[in-house]
Amino acid sequence: METVFDAPVDPALIDRSLAATTLGSMWLDIPRPEYPATAGPVTCDLLVIGGGYTGLWSALHAARRHPDRRIVLIEADRIGWAASGRNGGFVDASLTHGYENGKTRWPNEIDTLEAMGVENLDGMQAEIAELGLDVEWERTGMLGVATEPHQVQWLEESAADGHGDFLDLEQVRDQVHSPTFLGGLLSADSCAIVNPAKLALELARACREAGVDIFEHTAASRIESGGAALRVYTSGSAILCRHVVLATNVFPSLLRRNRLYTVPVYDYVLATEPLTDEQLGRIGWRGRQGIGDSANQFHYYRLSADNRIVWGGYDAVYHFGRRVNSSYEERQETYRRLAAHFFITFPQLDDVRFTHRWAGAIDTNTRFCAHWGLAREGRVAYVNGFTGLGVGAARFAADVCLDLLDGTPTPRTQLEMVRSKPLPFPPEPLASVGIQATRWSLDRADHSAGRRNLLLRTLDAAGLGFDS
Repeated sequence: METVFDAPVDPALIDRSLAATTLGSMWLDIPRPEYPATAGPVTCDLLVIGGGYTGLWSALHAARRHPDRRIVLIEADRIGWAASGRNGGFVDASLTHGYENGKTRWPNEIDTLEAMGVENLDGMQAEIAELGLDVEWERTGMLGVATEPHQVQWLEESAADGHGDFLDLEQVRDQVHSPTFLGGLLSADSCAIVNPAKLALELARACREAGVDIFEHTAASRIESGGAALRVYTSGSAILCRHVVLATNVFPSLLRRNRLYTVPVYDYVLATEPLTDEQLGRIGWRGRQGIGDSANQFHYYRLSADNRIVWGGYDAVYHFGRRVNSSYEERQETYRRLAAHFFITFPQLDDVRFTHRWAGAIDTNTRFCAHWGLAREGRVAYVNGFTGLGVGAARFAADVCLDLLDGTPTPRTQLEMVRSKPLPFPPEPLASVGIQATRWSLDRADHSAGRRNLLLRTLDAAGLGFDS
């Protein structure tokens, strides 16, 4: 059974559309401030390792909670250069990678998790305004679309459960003009869009203004915990500290116990040139909502501040060995597939060209949303596993890490979601075999009216299933 995205697209159109693309994130193609590397011994109260969203929110909120303490943040490369500068810029209220995923895993606290997610999104918006952060924030909402007949019923059921307003074919195409849309689910207030790199850079600026010391090009290699202080060895020197927030996302954890919990999965993205008013008029999109389709292998897309379409998803590629490697970012077959799917979705934009292509590694665990932990006698807090939906959840995750280090129970730390751990992935080659088999099965489900095969049903029964 074919899907709408199996339709043929003229190879010459794909060639022309990709001919002038630059490899690299559009978001990071801006001037960025330089921060120094460490040049000698450093002593602090809290060391944050990782210069992405989780690390930056941790450092900022720690400085605001405890202005008398010295907070230091170190980054192995540049602030926001990895996932925080390469994502789609969707700030979703969900902390659990969607309501269904959360309800399946924590049915007794899903209402609390949903409320906390909205509170976090509202708080993020208010804090960005309070600090005057220029991040191109737009509270646009999210439009889920059905591109296959069986997906329409899914959206109807979500609307009946109170998770948005159902749009029929005519209504959804009035929102955005695409011949692939058969129905929609409009969640008007559950999502914002931002410039993701600006969010990271502006958070770093806010950290500095709050007194946080930031060091780039300072890679941490190990943590030693003997004695009264923790000693973190870096590429420049040793750092002595009382506490650590480990916010290294997809990269191998400095804590061996945490390394089997996540795997890196590569996500790929295209960005168009800025659309003219005439081109934008062909597709409508007056509400500027974020959009995602309803397949297992799904696309996400949104408009930038200068009216580029950022178009990503579908291929989520795991490479044997759990490595994060820049060579994986150049994958022509995926960029060509994404371009073909773009023109299937918007055939009226056949004169639009892409300017950027890029990829990045997503940290995925077996429950598809963040997990936390403490180590080294409660002096090191860590979080991983956002599975591509961490732009908003990272702020919540940072507060959980700080709560855990403070040692005083809070409503956040009492959550079963925070207290429990996902099942770890097996070592290679079993991890690769299982992940590739699951990916193949999800693709087959998309081509079989959503019907899940034995492998997927078994994973569902074991609490390891994923419904995007």
